[in-house]
Amino acid sequence: MRSYRIAAMGGDGIGPEVVAAGVEALKACAERDGGFTLEFTDFDWGSDYYRKHGVLMPADGVAQLRAYDAILFGAVGAPDIPDHLTLWGLRLAICQPLDQYANVRPTRILPGITSPLRNVAGPELDWVIVRENSEGEYSGVGGRAHQGLPIEVATDVSVMTRAGVQRIMRYAFRLAQSRPRKFLTVVTKSNAQRHAMVMWDEIAAEVAGEFPDVTWDKMLVDAMTMRMVLRPQTLDTIVASNLHADILSDLAAALAGSLGIAPTANINPEREAPSMFEPIHGSAFDITGKGIANPVATFWTAAMLLEHLGEKPAADRLMKAVERVTADPALHTPDLGGKATTQQVTEAVCAALRQAND
Repeated sequence: MRSYRIAAMGGDGIGPEVVAAGVEALKACAERDGGFTLEFTDFDWGSDYYRKHGVLMPADGVAQLRAYDAILFGAVGAPDIPDHLTLWGLRLAICQPLDQYANVRPTRILPGITSPLRNVAGPELDWVIVRENSEGEYSGVGGRAHQGLPIEVATDVSVMTRAGVQRIMRYAFRLAQSRPRKFLTVVTKSNAQRHAMVMWDEIAAEVAGEFPDVTWDKMLVDAMTMRMVLRPQTLDTIVASNLHADILSDLAAALAGSLGIAPTANINPEREAPSMFEPIHGSAFDITGKGIANPVATFWTAAMLLEHLGEKPAADRLMKAVERVTADPALHTPDLGGKATTQQVTEAVCAALRQAND
């Protein structure tokens, strides 16, 4: 029997609530499938850990995580701690050393959920956004000098390397190649960012030559926001820089109905280190502890985790269970206009898994 070790890290806010729901659903998947087992280890890293120890995770944290097959991550961020400390102290402190350079965010309208766009049904909005996850605008290069003085200066430098751009472009073209439409849109801003993003465009064109069966086009990021809203049916697979894809993927989640249903995978494609899977909704302290956080994003994220581990039948079964539940408006949480609780949705998904007769 196949066995996998999963690091479960709730983090902050609603993170522990939705990760607990995700673990429950994953256990139901393993029980239903019967061909594999999942062993979970809980990690208490995050803002509470920071308040006790002055850091968000121990110095050997990354080394500890290398022993696992995958990481299920909830959220990081707290109102009383500056966001740059929590982000760089945990999430990026995991993603970058483990070289999880492909951030993958699928978006589609699930059954029973209404897009805020007029006249848009599910098939017209079925995208996967590939975000470069290791360099670009979030390289961490820069600094501040003369703090507090009139001549104070601060810089953040976007760093793109040929190797980094090549590998994310190849990943995006391969992903587009695997999808029915075989179509990729490369997002850029090379009209204004005339060095790194011009190189980004050039490398995209070079890599495209390796994938003659993939059709591709190029779109400036500002025009891309309009295209996503006005012509969603013209998009399929999308690749963008770290900052651009970060913004566009939140827009995509909103267009699909809610941030509460949007998943993410931080992938190390070479599998030299574990990949990390997380919902994109953040810590959401305004609803923490109320029991109304939408666990659907975590379930979809868990399905991506299973697929990455090679358990595609179980992943497909989990998504079918999720779709059965979202199709019932009585099981919508408040972010979708309903009154259901996290636990009610979780129980319904687990019940649907156990009743599956595929």
